[in-house]
Amino acid sequence: MERKDVGILAMDIYFPPTCVQQEALEAHDGASKGKYTIGLGQDCMAFCSEVEDVISMSLTVVTSLLKKYKIDPKLIGRLEVGSETVIDKSKSIKTWLMQIFEESGNTDIEGVDSSNACYGGTAALLNCVNWVESNSWDGRYGLVVCTDSAVYAEGPARPTGGAAAIAMLIGPNAPISFESKYRASHMAHVYDFYKPDLASEYPVVDGKLSQTCYLMALDSCYRQFSNKYEKLTGKQFSISDAEYFVFHSPYNKLVQKSFARLYYNDFLRNCSSVDDDAKAKLQPFSNLTGDESYQSRDLEKASQQVAKNLYDIKVQPSTLLPKQIGNMYTASLYAALASVLFNKHDSLVGQRIVMFSYGSGLTSTMFSLRLNNGEGPFSLSNIASVLDVTEKLQSRHEALPEKFVETLKLMEHRYGAKDFETSKETSLLPPGTFYLTKVDSMYRRFYEQKPADETIFSKVKCCNGVANGH
Repeated sequence: MERKDVGILAMDIYFPPTCVQQEALEAHDGASKGKYTIGLGQDCMAFCSEVEDVISMSLTVVTSLLKKYKIDPKLIGRLEVGSETVIDKSKSIKTWLMQIFEESGNTDIEGVDSSNACYGGTAALLNCVNWVESNSWDGRYGLVVCTDSAVYAEGPARPTGGAAAIAMLIGPNAPISFESKYRASHMAHVYDFYKPDLASEYPVVDGKLSQTCYLMALDSCYRQFSNKYEKLTGKQFSISDAEYFVFHSPYNKLVQKSFARLYYNDFLRNCSSVDDDAKAKLQPFSNLTGDESYQSRDLEKASQQVAKNLYDIKVQPSTLLPKQIGNMYTASLYAALASVLFNKHDSLVGQRIVMFSYGSGLTSTMFSLRLNNGEGPFSLSNIASVLDVTEKLQSRHEALPEKFVETLKLMEHRYGAKDFETSKETSLLPPGTFYLTKVDSMYRRFYEQKPADETIFSKVKCCNGVANGH
């Protein structure tokens, strides 16, 4: 079987219809004006209501992708989920998704969940791509799901939450193909962000350390990525060799700093992409040690200033969804990619996108994608129309900060709990959305699907029979 251009054939995204404006949250929290909107660079934050969780979002996005691209569930041979939202310490989220495939009689699907902070989705994606490229491939599609609900305890980290699920179909002849030779990772042991308390959904965060680790991992990946590129092509790599750069986005301000960091790296490597004016502005920082450079506010300012024009061209198109939804953990990087596809789909053919994935604790990879025409439903323009970003953002419901805080309190109370029923309040959910109805005395979770229209009753098997969505 000829396998060229292995990569992403199709994509869909789902995020909760409830959100809170960062500006309103600033006022509610008594934060200084602009702290979340300018300081973090965020506009809005999605959050799960009490009827939604990572499983319901995954069920929704997978069902939607199969339906919109007309994919027979029998054609999926591998399904991997990336998530750091723990629902069960043993049972994978992938097993809940099997309900969709069991209905068509397809139980022969490899793969389970990958987890390491925000990196799990990338691990799942690379596994699926490697599978299609390997001798184990049986000719069917791979399916990757990234799903997370990012919530924080009250305090400065809370506005960096968010929630979403993304599904990606993997196979050959893809419009978004992997340049598999150009891939570099940086892995290390650090306590920058972790979730050691199994009784709580909230992480332990060292914000300052986490930012330094992120930039350090970025430097390391970029250096190795550039070296591999140079070995294979005989040409130096710089930011002028890719049309877009897409970063894992905990908050937009870090994305701005990250691109500026790549620009500074190009300056240190004496790349032709850095003009004389920028060289003069960065010259005072040419002899800083690595550690000094991570702490220097002056360097941060200067590099962001000289990189600003290129940032607007090469990075800004990727920031639409992350700024509107917030940090989606494993889905963040791919929501940023979806933003580029949505914003630029008619001019992407032949272009290169460099992706940087980071997960605290610490795992990171830089990899590169090539954009092709694709064919039929697997075309860039069709992916953009299925993503339907504008419509999804516009049809959201803005909740008051008080409602957001109240919801998080209820979720804290229910985290790891059993024997409760939800309100089943689905008026805000789009048609076809799955939602949690109850958790029984044995901790078994039950979901139903809001009908796609009033005449359709969808059947979702639960662990003891069939639940009709209505």
